Amino acid sequence: MRRILDLPLLVILMAIGALAMYLPAAHAMTQRDYGLARAFFYPATLFVVLALLLGIATRANRPGHRARSHLLALVGTFSVLPLMLAVPLREAVPDTSLFNAWWEMVSSLTTTGASLFEPARLPGSVHLWRALVGWMGGFFVLVTAVAILAPMNLGGFEVLTGAPAGQGAVTGAQTARFADPSERLWRFTATLFPVYGGLTLILWIALIIAGDQSLVAACHAMSTLATSGISPLGGLGGAGGEPVPGSGVGGEAVIFVFLIFALSRRLYPGGRGQHHVAGLGRDPELRLAVLLVAVVSALLFLRHWIGAFEVDDVRNLPAALRAFWGTTFTILSFLTTTGFASADWALARDWSGLETPGLVLAGLAVIGGGVATTAGGVKLLRVYALYRHGEREIERLIHPNSVGGAGAQARRLRRQGAQMAWIFFMLFALSIAVTMLALALTGLGFEAATTFAVASLATTGPLAAVAGEVPLAWAGLDTVARAVTAAAMILGRLETLAIIALLNPEFWRR
Repeated sequence: MRRILDLPLLVILMAIGALAMYLPAAHAMTQRDYGLARAFFYPATLFVVLALLLGIATRANRPGHRARSHLLALVGTFSVLPLMLAVPLREAVPDTSLFNAWWEMVSSLTTTGASLFEPARLPGSVHLWRALVGWMGGFFVLVTAVAILAPMNLGGFEVLTGAPAGQGAVTGAQTARFADPSERLWRFTATLFPVYGGLTLILWIALIIAGDQSLVAACHAMSTLATSGISPLGGLGGAGGEPVPGSGVGGEAVIFVFLIFALSRRLYPGGRGQHHVAGLGRDPELRLAVLLVAVVSALLFLRHWIGAFEVDDVRNLPAALRAFWGTTFTILSFLTTTGFASADWALARDWSGLETPGLVLAGLAVIGGGVATTAGGVKLLRVYALYRHGEREIERLIHPNSVGGAGAQARRLRRQGAQMAWIFFMLFALSIAVTMLALALTGLGFEAATTFAVASLATTGPLAAVAGEVPLAWAGLDTVARAVTAAAMILGRLETLAIIALLNPEFWRR
């Protein structure tokens, strides 16, 4: 294991990605689609051999700065590695280009879940490959968040420590600050994988029991834990919202429970030791998420209730309950940047006759889930820090000589933490503006450019189909626009502060 850990991270990931190709190859064999099986088997064998050769060639090349090397590997993982993952997809779908296949793999690996293909166009083994890549990308985000980004005060942890982003923490255990990143990667992988894989397996079995087909259940289970929103049906309600046979409300209820894992890092073993607070009941991310889901669901349901009252349909209690459930499930799904829309989401509109504002879902996707989870967006902890800072400033307006209290951690969160959160929020907003401008230069209108920019940077691909009055299709983008959105997906997954840390001259000094 020590020899494997000494290899460059990108080579290790290349070997893992190549070995993963054998799974859809085996699935295609069970379906007696031998041509499709060869499309995965041959590239898998080729890249396994290539990874072994690269491992032998780079074994003695140990980087002097492991943290910097691993941070650079993150950039390469989300930009270069999808090119290898796209080869079997290109072979399996021969009427597409390698660029489109690379874009599809970037979308999957960054857990964005956007797709250029209609669900019916792709074989089941290809859907399995997309979901598997998204699942691996979600686990990679989990591990690197606590093993690489946390010691460097990136990924949201800079809000808790108050230290400059990209530098070691000024508080915390020395082992957490200076341990070898390779050792940390292995330790957290061994800790997280049984939980991550076990939860996926449990959800898969539960969805099969609820009525889903095995392949659909597997894809939805992996997409839920990875918050990628990839579905072989085009969504829980089917492509375009048409009803499809499956698990129905029971399956959505099970998925709803497992989406909670994307709200707080403390629900995973690897995140419990990161700046511990007593009890999940006091976890600010969970409390803020519950507040957002409850308030937004109540407001949207009240809006639809008023619409139903105007058409004298408020006595239709089953429709009201289904509309409330569809609203609540969809809100939590987009808050975690998964992007699954409930099959009853459209029922709320049919019940009341009012359109559901997609801008609300876009705002929830921008907020995102918890720090060191598979969710994207700004993250709940940063929003919470800004809220506590605003709350304290209002108190000082009323009582200028008051003492904030709540301990040193709370003071750090309200001061330095809020400052770092505000900087990131401004960088995120600036990234949206720049992406919108780049997409507008390709010929897109304002609404389309805004929707695609937010969906890419928040890594919530299904948002494009529900945010606007008219559903938008990623396949309608031209080559330049697709390149822009792919770059935005990578930036949204890595976060702007990590890119800025790489540009810091201090980071490159010996």
